[in-house]
Order: sequence, then structure tokens, then C-alpha cells
Amino acid sequence: MSVLVLDSGVGGLTVLREVRAVMPTEQIVYVGDDGGFPYGQWPEDALVERLVGLFTHYLNKHDIKLAIVACNTASTLIMPSLRSAFDVPFVGTVPAIKPAAERTDSGMISVLATPGTINRRYTQSLIDEHANDIDVNLVASTQLAKLAEHYMQHREIDSDALWQEIKPCFIDWAGKRTDIVVLGCTHYPFLVNEMRKLAPWPVDWIDPSEAIALRALSVMEQTYPPNGQVSTESPPTDLAYLTSDAANPAAQRLLQGFGLTLRPHGQVALRSIS
Repeated sequence: MSVLVLDSGVGGLTVLREVRAVMPTEQIVYVGDDGGFPYGQWPEDALVERLVGLFTHYLNKHDIKLAIVACNTASTLIMPSLRSAFDVPFVGTVPAIKPAAERTDSGMISVLATPGTINRRYTQSLIDEHANDIDVNLVASTQLAKLAEHYMQHREIDSDALWQEIKPCFIDWAGKRTDIVVLGCTHYPFLVNEMRKLAPWPVDWIDPSEAIALRALSVMEQTYPPNGQVSTESPPTDLAYLTSDAANPAAQRLLQGFGLTLRPHGQVALRSIS
């Protein structure tokens, strides 16, 4: 049995890395839906239909014991549909607003995410529940996920373009400054070192990947209680699929660097954005 990790591109590799650290004996099947990238531009109904189609395909293709939606935009929309359609336990990804509100000293945090995540009612409900006494600045980025995809494939990125995407996160007002930026997209941690260089003052960049992995481990142990026996066998090779079936050499090297063997996605009928 395997753990399925799905994202709109390579961003979910940040989650895969942490999942592998806490579940070293599990095989991981990674699905990068680069054919549907970016999710933030999709109409809601069309995105739900596409994702249900993807999960249907891969849950039938592999013996999956747990599935992780390694995308904030998708998770804020799709989780109820997935849990009603499938018996497999699902773990989603949501902006780390609660830990940011608990950790801030200035009382000013920014949530940097795609427009789809920023505009979801679910995100506002997290603020209402966990940060109603905190100044929360919502920053919708339209280009940052794409910049991260390029960066991870060793393509040159424009520092000015990167700065324009993160600039609204930094607010200096009434003697207080933003001190935490929540990375509300799994692509963004790949760029955090570059963003840190451009930041006008130091901030805490919160990457939710470790928390997602620990939540997945908790759900796994609840669903499949440990029997006390430690397996001495190596897990099967971790696999990767890209829905475009058009991985360039840089993307192939990136997946190989994460210990993944790329397999063809094949002909699968999926909803397109149009």
C-alpha cells in the first residue's frame, strides 16, 4: 500500500520531503498535475470535477492507504467532495494562520497565497476562529507559484518580479511591523531563501509542510494502528506522475533528485479549465 501526494505541479515536493521523513517505510506516489497548473485560476466547479477525476484514476491505479492534497487552493475547496466520494482518509493543506497568530509579537501577520486561497470563505473562517484579535493582511499572488516552478527547474527568475509579488506582505504602521508571513501555497517554500534576501526586514516565514506531514502520520496511525513490529524491508520505489506527460529534462532531474521514478500518466479523461 502507498501514500498518495497530489499537487498542481512540483510544489507538493516540499510536503513529500517531510512525509518521507516521518514515514520512511511507506511508498509514496506523487502526482503533479502540471496539466492543470495553476489551480488558482480555475472556476470552482471545474476544479472539483478535475480533482475528483484525478483521485479516482490514481486510487484505482494504486493501492492507496492515505491521500494528501498538498495544495492550499485545492484543499480549501475539495475536501468535503473527496471524503464523501472515497473511503481512503484524506489530509488537506490549509494556511498556517493559527500558529502564526500564536507566534506573532507585533500582532501583524501576512498570508501570502494564490487568489483562490485568499478568496475562499474557508480562509476567512480560519482568521475568524484563530486570529480575530490579530491584524491579518491577505496578499493574493498571481505569479509566485509559477516563479517557484521555474526556480526549481533551474530557470532564471526575475528578482524584481519576485519583489513585486511579496512587497505587499510588509507593512510598517503605527510603530509596528509585519513579523510573520504565512506561506499559503506549497510552492512558496522553494523560494523562501530568495524572498528572505529581498525582505526589507527579517520576518518569520511559516512553511506548513512539516505540520502537514505530522498530521498525515497521526491520521495514518489512527487508521492503521502500529502493531509493534518494525519492517526490515525497504519500501518499493517512490513513483511520480506528471499529468502533462511532457516533463522537460530539468523537471525530470528535479523529480529524480527527490528520489522519484517518473512514470507516464497516460490517457485519462479530465476536465480542462476551458
